[in-house]
Amino acid sequence: MHRVAVLVVDGVVGFELAMPCQVFGSARHPRTGAELYEVTVCGDPDGVRATAAGLDAFGLVPPYPLAAVLAADTVIVPASDRLDAVGPDVVATLRGAHERGARIASICTGAYLLAEAGLLAGRRAATHWAHAADFARRHLDVQVDHRALYVDDGDVLTSAGVTAGIDLCLHLVRRDHGAEVAAATARRLVMAPHRLGTQDQFIQSPTPIDDQHLGSTLDWLRARVAEPVTLADIAEHASLSVRSLNRRFRSQVGTTPIQWLIRLRLHRAQELLETTGLAVEQVAAESGFGTAIAMRQHFNRVLGTSPALYRRAFRSGISRSSAGARARPAR
Repeated sequence: MHRVAVLVVDGVVGFELAMPCQVFGSARHPRTGAELYEVTVCGDPDGVRATAAGLDAFGLVPPYPLAAVLAADTVIVPASDRLDAVGPDVVATLRGAHERGARIASICTGAYLLAEAGLLAGRRAATHWAHAADFARRHLDVQVDHRALYVDDGDVLTSAGVTAGIDLCLHLVRRDHGAEVAAATARRLVMAPHRLGTQDQFIQSPTPIDDQHLGSTLDWLRARVAEPVTLADIAEHASLSVRSLNRRFRSQVGTTPIQWLIRLRLHRAQELLETTGLAVEQVAAESGFGTAIAMRQHFNRVLGTSPALYRRAFRSGISRSSAGARARPAR
């Protein structure tokens, strides 16, 4: 069974501590219902303080010592508001786990600890948008993506804050066991099954999507994912000018209409590649890309791999946890 260690330090954000336990603990084999992950919480046996919105919320005594991190296949590092006080033993343990071959992932400001351990040098990384500028100043050797929900660099992954950590963990479940298991896990959590890491983490307007303008248009696009749709078609359906449509999409959805449609088509193509034996040309047609060449271009640009390599690595069923390493993972 795949072992996941959640590494907690003083000031750990309580939500981000519990969330990977919930996600990985909810993942089940699609046929037998067996648990797919063993999750342990590791840290100082003398206890740590857990926080919420920067305030001390409760005390926690990790049931497993820091050294137990070294036995994990995946290590999750949640955010903490006291990372400056982390001792060298934590940094050394994290570095040692990575050297042993563990997959390391951070949520929000947990990326600071990964950078301190030297695991992000020369890599692209995500963190909470509010901390991105500070992170970039402190770690000049890291390419900070302040917009991404999460960044998958194979053996090291980073995410933005709070709920983006759920997206990251579901992405890992999908990478380990395919779309079927990840979708079933998301349903247990009562949330959308998948958001690409390239989706913007920060939407300028907090206003919910207005059904009259965009909500029904998003549903209309979902129903026509395989059809040729132009920006003018989308604007006409939404009863908006192209300029107004782009502005509303950017403020309420966090991206442009065409980029949202491309992501929708990529998601559909991923599902078809994972769960069917359709030829690549047919997958391209049924996901709206039209040709295999066009689909391959978008796969390479967004996911960093080809449809054929993606299918080989992520084919549905219970795949080996190392399957994702054979294709360059989604970025």
